[in-house]
Amino acid sequence: MKGLILSGGKGTRLRPLTYTSAKQLVPVANKPVLFYAIDAIVAAGIRDIGIIVGETGSEIRAAVGDGSRFGARVTYIEQDAPRGLAHAVLIAEPYLGNEQFVMYLGDNLIAGGITGLVDEFRRLGCNSEILLAEVPNPQQFGVAELAAGGKVQRLVEKPREPRSNLALVGVYMFDSTIFESVRRIKPSARGELEITDAIQDLIDRGLEVHPHLVSGWWKDTGKLEDMLEANRIVLESIEPLRASEVGAGSRIEGRVSLGAGVELVDSLVRGPVVIGDGTRLESAFVGPYTSIGERCTLVCCELENSIVLADSTIRDIPLRIDGSLIGRNVRIVKTDQKPKAYRFMVGDNSEVGIT
Repeated sequence: MKGLILSGGKGTRLRPLTYTSAKQLVPVANKPVLFYAIDAIVAAGIRDIGIIVGETGSEIRAAVGDGSRFGARVTYIEQDAPRGLAHAVLIAEPYLGNEQFVMYLGDNLIAGGITGLVDEFRRLGCNSEILLAEVPNPQQFGVAELAAGGKVQRLVEKPREPRSNLALVGVYMFDSTIFESVRRIKPSARGELEITDAIQDLIDRGLEVHPHLVSGWWKDTGKLEDMLEANRIVLESIEPLRASEVGAGSRIEGRVSLGAGVELVDSLVRGPVVIGDGTRLESAFVGPYTSIGERCTLVCCELENSIVLADSTIRDIPLRIDGSLIGRNVRIVKTDQKPKAYRFMVGDNSEVGIT
């Protein structure tokens, strides 16, 4: 069995961060989202993984390498443009061959991994297994309708009037019959080959598609709110780590993971929190559900329920920062220049909230 990870999207919902970084490499609890997918596939006993890449392919390659650090063998498959999930399956056919495979969307997180799901797929011997979860906003997802006996009856991509609240989760399992179905479908109104249409074709051909209702949490991390919620969920299960000493005048409360070379000066950190190597806190408060990357500097500021990427500086901010995603090498500082005014250098599609 092989793995196929889709990592070629543009990440428009996370701009401006994704103008300069692949959305799959934005970290949750200081670990890129893509790495969770790779770890889950390897934990399920799958070592051969193909990764679909697009215009951010060089960055994905630099981060993942040949896969050996994960215990995997990674092959990169170029997609010239985002043409739909089913198109990604089609261009991966030469790599996948006749083997069964699990397809994992690289910006999704699923509680508990996929080992049990992969084992179930192998045991059932069906042509496809799809993961479903109840959602409050099914019109934003591919939606499945189940018959009275629990069989998959119909799949619709982002329906205006959903007949079900069961959304397709970003993990799918297939055998080689899916390739014929992809070749049989036509592009949708948005010009893409939809995986929902391909799975519907499997059903129409009388092949077996098994639904599995996800009981734990899952997250599509394509939006800020979802990134922050995924960060909160993952931080709930972190193990405390003290790779650095807590300096005099500083205090740690709750589950906190401190990387190597972290400096705490007159600061309070209240977990769950993860702080990357080489970061310095001085007269700062870091509250629950916060991830701070490597080599950051926080001075005279308060921060909670936020993600701060590497090499950023936050200094002398009088109000608490909450619910924020702060990119790499960002400076947020107070100035005493006259006349007193707010001063911004903000990229396209940014959002700034001022109290």
